[in-house]
Amino acid sequence: MTDHPLDPEDETQPHDVASFRATPSQTTDRTGEPTSFSPTPDPRPDWAGARWSSPEPTPERWFETAPPVPAQPVAVTQQRGGGAGTVLAAALAAAVLASGGTVIALNASGAFDRTGPSAGANGSNPNAASVLQPVKVDESSAIIDVASRAGPSVVRIFEEGVDPNSITQQTTQGIGSGIIFDSNGWILTNRHVVAGANSLTVELKDGTKYDGKVYGVDTLTDLAIVKVDATGLPAATIGDSDGLKVGELVVAIGSPLGTFSNTVTSGIVSATGRRIQTDGGDLRNLIQTDAAINPGNSGGPLLDATGAVIGVNTAIARDASGIGFSIPINIARPMMRQALAGQQLQRPYIGIHYVQIDAQVKKDSKLPVDQGAWVQADATTNDPAVVPDGPAAKAGVKDGDIITKMGDQPVDALHPLDAVLSQFSPGDTVRLTVLRDGQTLTIDVVLGVRPAGLG
Repeated sequence: MTDHPLDPEDETQPHDVASFRATPSQTTDRTGEPTSFSPTPDPRPDWAGARWSSPEPTPERWFETAPPVPAQPVAVTQQRGGGAGTVLAAALAAAVLASGGTVIALNASGAFDRTGPSAGANGSNPNAASVLQPVKVDESSAIIDVASRAGPSVVRIFEEGVDPNSITQQTTQGIGSGIIFDSNGWILTNRHVVAGANSLTVELKDGTKYDGKVYGVDTLTDLAIVKVDATGLPAATIGDSDGLKVGELVVAIGSPLGTFSNTVTSGIVSATGRRIQTDGGDLRNLIQTDAAINPGNSGGPLLDATGAVIGVNTAIARDASGIGFSIPINIARPMMRQALAGQQLQRPYIGIHYVQIDAQVKKDSKLPVDQGAWVQADATTNDPAVVPDGPAAKAGVKDGDIITKMGDQPVDALHPLDAVLSQFSPGDTVRLTVLRDGQTLTIDVVLGVRPAGLG
């Protein structure tokens, strides 16, 4: 899939994971560093180099008070006995009349009927005991609840093995995180945490350790499943990543630096549907978050405010802070189902190339809709739009078709075809809603198995 009609690609081939493995610098330091990437910086804008005028000098005595002004003596003419008494009597009469008017006004307003704060028995300030300031604790309480509920299901994974990307077969040691998704010892983590491992040790929050083994790795994304021989483990609640909203509170738990196990950080969903290029390959449809994700957090959960897992923490921006990425849990869900059923981990395959339609593509190509997947030949490789003898070809999908829905899910910017497809399993029958020559058709496609060697 691509965001531009000049660069379409097969949505079944978005990731090259054949060599997806943390580099020695990521594993030999025993921290299981997350995958990282460095986006190409944009040119510095003109205003960035603008010269600002020099600030005005700070005036002298800026923070000093003005010198006191000497009081001027006031000449008082001394009045004789009778005059002083008259003046005093007049002042007292005016004060009584004024206070009487004030009493009448306050009584009419009901001020005398209000109960005021009383001093405490120890003579403390009554305001300190009676004035309550509104304090919002909802977010803090949610984070505390999430940490308490989900913390026990987060594990630390110790790995020893050989770096598959090393010419010298360098021995590696790394530490990452994982999520218990089933109480019978099933753990979800990142592929780069366990790839090439000769031995795995899984440590629970209470310090209990188990020997682990890699059950399988994903052929599409940076995910893997580890199995330990244990029962009754605290399993996490698996949420739904499709309903995420930008700005929503999220919590990350993991073992940053491989040392500080079960560390809790929080942030928000900064964006969804992100695509990045990492050292290990192309990753798509990611959740972006500003919750702190550090080396050692890889494979740990990203959780919503209810404590449900909505993502697997995977990558961080190398030259920035507050930019982390998680694989949506709905992409991992088919793998978890396959593992629990004792099946080999496989991804679905539909066998088409397409262009994701947006407003610009619609305008440039004069299409009737501004959302959907437009089945088109690969402009870079000249591969046909519909792979011969593939699942889509056998079902009757044609070059030029516009897929507007897969199952009940509309295909749009937030739900691109490859993201929707990844939530199914090989052998599933999916119904495509297709726009062809102005007519709407439905086509049932039996999904195949995604070839492991697809780039």
